[in-house]
Amino acid sequence: MRVVCAMSGGVDSSVAAALMVEAGHEVVGLTMALYDATGERKGRGGTCCSPAEIDLARRVCDRLGVPHYTVDERERFQAAVIDDFAREYAAGRTPNPCARCNQHVKFGPLLARARALGAHWLVTGHYARVHEGALLRAVDHRKDQSYFLFAMGREHLEQVRFPLGEWTKEQVRDKARALGMPNADAPDSQELCFVPGGDHGEVVAARIQAMGLDDSSLGAGEIRDEDGQVLGEHGGIHRITVGQRRGLGVAGDRPRYVLRVLPDERAVVVGDAESLAVRELEVEDFQPLVDLDRFAGGIDAHVQIRHRSAASPARVEVEGQRARVRFLEPVRAVAPGQAAVVYVGEQLLGGGWIARGLPDDQ
Repeated sequence: MRVVCAMSGGVDSSVAAALMVEAGHEVVGLTMALYDATGERKGRGGTCCSPAEIDLARRVCDRLGVPHYTVDERERFQAAVIDDFAREYAAGRTPNPCARCNQHVKFGPLLARARALGAHWLVTGHYARVHEGALLRAVDHRKDQSYFLFAMGREHLEQVRFPLGEWTKEQVRDKARALGMPNADAPDSQELCFVPGGDHGEVVAARIQAMGLDDSSLGAGEIRDEDGQVLGEHGGIHRITVGQRRGLGVAGDRPRYVLRVLPDERAVVVGDAESLAVRELEVEDFQPLVDLDRFAGGIDAHVQIRHRSAASPARVEVEGQRARVRFLEPVRAVAPGQAAVVYVGEQLLGGGWIARGLPDDQ
């Protein structure tokens, strides 16, 4: 059958496309141009959908003997991901642009294009699995990307395939080498595609000003302890995230961590690691991937609050688009704006955006 493979230019999506070709499907490669790379030297390799990666995707498709097309999603990506990223940081929250991209850019729009091309499935190189309408973690938990997929839309589950869900990264690279892929040994992407050099603060400041929004939050402000004593000055709350320790410039005989960001006061509150402990979360814009009846009366689950953290046991109650999470044991460094994703066993049931964490003693 005909399938559309989302080609980022990386080794994962390249091998996913190759596996579809080997399975006998008619494959069409689609790569999204997501951001304006004017001034970049052929784009930065190793960043998802950069100009250099688009060229790699085209070369891979040539090697596989399948057509390749580039689709312009810069306007949508700007509005749904980059501008959201800037507004969130300026409001003292910590955004998750990869999850936002999956929610607003990668799945809905690409599936619409796939259907227009007469394709039966949209195929991506994500490390995750779909089985009987359920989204599951990848077999290789070290590379599992299901955390970023919670908002992809329940209605899309039957229309997508993740061929790498049963593979390890080492197996994927071995396969790419065997196929002579030009990106077989390319490093994994380590930075956001729209943040050259990794300095997100400059991107936030530029977008806030370009959107004509109040840029007062971008200025310096006080760093306080929990008693309100001023300890120093920060360079803008858009450069700060809850749980941060490095780069604060606060002297003392013990490490201090960001506990809260107060955008209205342009201030940051710091304290000891123990003060980062949170027992409960309030979650907004909850996106279920199962019937909401599954959550009736609350459920016992595991909730993951960061991509590289383990999911923690919790009681989850969902009402409409809001959820309340109570952990069995306190968790640390809960950053408003990040995703809280609910699992039972290997299955992802849904997730949403952290509105706030409640201290362990509240």
